[in-house]
Amino acid sequence: MSSMLRFLAAIFLFTQIAAAAQRPNILFAIADDWGFGHAGAYGCKWVKTPAFDRVAREGILFTRAYTPNAKCAPSRATILTGRYSWQLEEAANHMNVFPAKFGSFVEVLAANGYTTAITGKGWGPGIANDANGKRRLITGTPINKRFAKPPAKAMSNRDYAGNFEEFLKTAPKGKPWCFWFGTHEPHRAYEKGVGLRMGKKLSDIDQVPAFWPDNAETRGDMLDYSIEVEHYDNHLGRILTALEKAGQLDNTLIVATSDHGMPFPRCKGQAYEYSNHVPLAIRWPKGIQGRNRTVTDFVNFTDLAPTFLQAAGVKKIAPIMQPMSGRSLFDIFASAKSGQVIASRDHVLLGKERHDVGRPNNWGYPIRGIRKGDHLYLHNFEPNRWPACNPETGYLNCDASPIKTLLLNQRRAGDYKFWKLNFGKRPREELFNVETDRDCVKNLADANVELKAALKKQLFAELKKQGDPRMFGKGEVFEKYSFWPDRWNNFYEKFERGERIRTGWVIPSDFEKEKLD
Repeated sequence: MSSMLRFLAAIFLFTQIAAAAQRPNILFAIADDWGFGHAGAYGCKWVKTPAFDRVAREGILFTRAYTPNAKCAPSRATILTGRYSWQLEEAANHMNVFPAKFGSFVEVLAANGYTTAITGKGWGPGIANDANGKRRLITGTPINKRFAKPPAKAMSNRDYAGNFEEFLKTAPKGKPWCFWFGTHEPHRAYEKGVGLRMGKKLSDIDQVPAFWPDNAETRGDMLDYSIEVEHYDNHLGRILTALEKAGQLDNTLIVATSDHGMPFPRCKGQAYEYSNHVPLAIRWPKGIQGRNRTVTDFVNFTDLAPTFLQAAGVKKIAPIMQPMSGRSLFDIFASAKSGQVIASRDHVLLGKERHDVGRPNNWGYPIRGIRKGDHLYLHNFEPNRWPACNPETGYLNCDASPIKTLLLNQRRAGDYKFWKLNFGKRPREELFNVETDRDCVKNLADANVELKAALKKQLFAELKKQGDPRMFGKGEVFEKYSFWPDRWNNFYEKFERGERIRTGWVIPSDFEKEKLD
């Protein structure tokens, strides 16, 4: 090779390295079932989250971040695609097939020079293959070689931070990376009593939601949940330390969040404030103006993919991805303000289709809603169905827990108060003032007709623009999509015939011995 060619090759290599240095690494740190407010940065005293608090303190803490769909698979599909779940065909549902036509931001980053990897939980449950039937690396290449004894019996023994450290050692130098750090915590099950065993007290909890009884059983279950959240935060802290030691912390865009609300009755799998409202903190000193900011703009998970791709300098997402519905958060990053930064970010849309099995005909419980200003409006399309799935099949859209058992036993003893709030059928329309009633137990739909009508009009107009099948009388398409794997199809009918398919997320006592309608 001539000296001129060597010189040109060196210039090219330098240019490539310089370009890579300008593109940040991306760390996406997502917990499984961690609800809004349960972090020190939000003023919570009974859940200790020093790592999340650091991300918030050195970046932005969002107080109005939402998932559009409060269940694992559809929520994560929204994150990956930048599209609302009702725009994702089968991927609107839980335990599903992820259509090959909907690529992920991770796949686009990989096609644009990023090294992509994951440890822990990515997208699922379900299956994501390409058009040729090959499994897609929808969240990156799995790195799960390291294991360690967890602090509680029911936790995963995966050493998330250790796996990240392993990745950091082997990641190509001078090339940006995207790493998906997804814990299985605080998903159920829990070691019962671990919160008390690890030194917490029932009195640590400042408030129990109004839709649960305030007693030792409820508080104990909440403390057990807090230990699981802290496990996520401990690993996040180790990852931040590893980045700092490697000199890569400040050139890494860090997003710390959860897929949806806590795995308790009336939270996960529903559409109330405790369901869709999620913690969110973002740190990126080289891309965010100011620090220790608290932003009150409404943002949602469709906004994340556009943000990551803009940070990476990706301008063309086709043919891998479909057009995105979300808005990049760069307009918020560019300001040093706290409070409301962008006036037009004044609401979010949310909803659901089919989550778990347990209703006749593979039915779901379709909802659409809008959270705007102080209010939450919900439109329940099938109010005659059971919101948490049928009682005789175990209320399968609600994970087994001491609180769930408590509520079911109260009903069986003749006390229906809390059972109705958590499992009872609902009216077609619900309206709540979230600022005065975060627990969403006082339905104002009949008393605020004009406000209800205005929110419904805006909601339906935006859904029509997004092509939501429900707005065009075609909502049944979501219930015709198959479950994956096939054994879940027609679960209710199989159950009625006496077939018993293992449902590991509930327990035998969750099943009612008689039909309740």
